[in-house]
Amino acid sequence: MIDLRSDTVTRPTAEMRRAMAEAEVGDDVYGEDPTANLLEQRAAEISGKEAALFVPTGTMGNTIAIKLLTEHGQEVICDSRSHILDYELAMTAWFSGCLIRAIPTEDGILDWSQIRPLVKPVHPHCGPTGAIEIENTHNMGGGMVYTVEAIREIANGAHELGVRVHMDGARVFNAAVALRVPVEEIVAPVDTVMFCLSKGLGAPAGSILAGPAELIDKGRLLRKRLGGGMRQVGVLAAAGLIALEDTPARLGEDHANARFFAEGVARIPGIAIEPRKVVTNIVVFDIGATCLTAGELSRRLKQRSVLINGIGPSHMRAVTHYDVTRADCAQAVEALAEAVARVAIN
Repeated sequence: MIDLRSDTVTRPTAEMRRAMAEAEVGDDVYGEDPTANLLEQRAAEISGKEAALFVPTGTMGNTIAIKLLTEHGQEVICDSRSHILDYELAMTAWFSGCLIRAIPTEDGILDWSQIRPLVKPVHPHCGPTGAIEIENTHNMGGGMVYTVEAIREIANGAHELGVRVHMDGARVFNAAVALRVPVEEIVAPVDTVMFCLSKGLGAPAGSILAGPAELIDKGRLLRKRLGGGMRQVGVLAAAGLIALEDTPARLGEDHANARFFAEGVARIPGIAIEPRKVVTNIVVFDIGATCLTAGELSRRLKQRSVLINGIGPSHMRAVTHYDVTRADCAQAVEALAEAVARVAIN
């Protein structure tokens, strides 16, 4: 199978498996796992933050971050298709007691002019704004990237109003490659950042939450409260270290393959996509004119050994990663063209 459903399907490399087998471990709840400690140290250094926390999932990292930056009864401003709103089981409400104030955008990228009118002060009738969340790259926006200037403008404006900013940077290393700037520069303006080791970076599990040491210390307690005290977690942290140090250098290949795939898909009658907007490893395309639903087309593609998920009745999302080659992308385009063409024949 050529699996383009997500970059979460990557399998650990041989180097990661060796590192996992040989990892020095201890009890991380006691702070005694040397491999987990090293991973957190390197993650803090690479992100330019004071401290970092290894968590099992990106959802847990985002959940902890929102709790750290807000108080019960506040609002969190984010894009209307953000991961924290649509794919994290309403944890902003359930765990942090906050309401999301969502802003519709064309491609998931917010700017300060959209955010500023919705920032609310303490008021007798309104819940005040506690935090602003930005997603970089934006998943449902087709992997779009915030410019460093846009991030600075949002963070500076928010901080002037006493509001803090969290970045869901699940794929921030993809953003860094696309912008050709270090991750540290991208995340410098925000208060906290979460990034995944288990997506494009290829580790079998785990994410990082980074920020001020005082907040991360509190975050460690929240991780325990959420069931994230993972004991001898060095076996996973070892793979995370390989992912953090080695994998970013090859993410550009995934981006090139995604653009190649998008250009091929754009030539298929009935499918709408703008290849120039594919800047990282996510390709979202509209199949509405094919007279097929996303579910039906997914089934047809699976019969042709290609896995691609729908993200609505008429849109699909393909994600490249290191387990998908250029040849695989070409084969997937052919399978897609054949699956769509059979509709016209029938």
